Amino acid sequence: MAYSAEISRSNPTCLLFLVDQSGSMADPFGGSGESQKKKADGVADATNRLLQNLVIKCAKEEGIRDYFHVGVLGYGASVGPAFSGSLAGRDTVLISEVGNSPARIDERTRERDDGAGGILKEKIRFPIWFEPVANGGTPMCHAITRAKEILEGWLRQHPDAFPPIVVNITDGEATDGDPTAVAEALRKLRSSDGEVLFLNVHLSSKRSTPIEFPDTEVVLPDQFAKLLFQMSSQLTPGMRATAEQEGIKTSEGTRGFVFNADMVAVIKFLNIGTRPSNLR
Repeated sequence: MAYSAEISRSNPTCLLFLVDQSGSMADPFGGSGESQKKKADGVADATNRLLQNLVIKCAKEEGIRDYFHVGVLGYGASVGPAFSGSLAGRDTVLISEVGNSPARIDERTRERDDGAGGILKEKIRFPIWFEPVANGGTPMCHAITRAKEILEGWLRQHPDAFPPIVVNITDGEATDGDPTAVAEALRKLRSSDGEVLFLNVHLSSKRSTPIEFPDTEVVLPDQFAKLLFQMSSQLTPGMRATAEQEGIKTSEGTRGFVFNADMVAVIKFLNIGTRPSNLR
């Protein structure tokens, strides 16, 4: 059965994030929320939080187990690896390297319920691996092509892995052509356990309700939304089960796609699309 390979230290999988860094990422989030956070800042926070959660998931008494190889590619004024600090310039790194090599540690304030009807503010340490950038156009075709090149090499070394997951986060149409063909070529890459999974998040500057994990393009408002839907892989059974736990109804046709995403939708999408499972 496809998408059932065990994720282990001897048979890791790969997570690759393609992050739009075009000039429009300096605009604030829209969606259904009230946040005025810039899209570039929000995506950087969500990506750093996900990396931190992956590190925690892989941490055992003896250290961080390398269940994952992780990469972040930015695309805007240029296309290339987007890690900061000592990991800069590398296409993919081991999750243990991520855990041991943040570019810096920020101090953030978090609010939580005090259990008595009040709110407590507490200081937390927030590791940073990925910085917000907003500059240039949207060379999405170039970014997807580069992802394909990276994963071709990775799959030659890990032919029996749980298929790599690629998450593309963008707020606009490609400025370097139609990405349909390159997205199809990326999805056709495969391990013995199935084809590469390509998931897409569209970020909104408009105050409109996100469309989360559709199973048909009929509900989508325009041709660009339909294009991203068509580029996206169907959710695996494991991803569908996670989505159902989050209260999202799915079908066999449900795709890994969110349109008009606000910050809440981005975090939910990353949780559902990349949640580690069956780790050994």
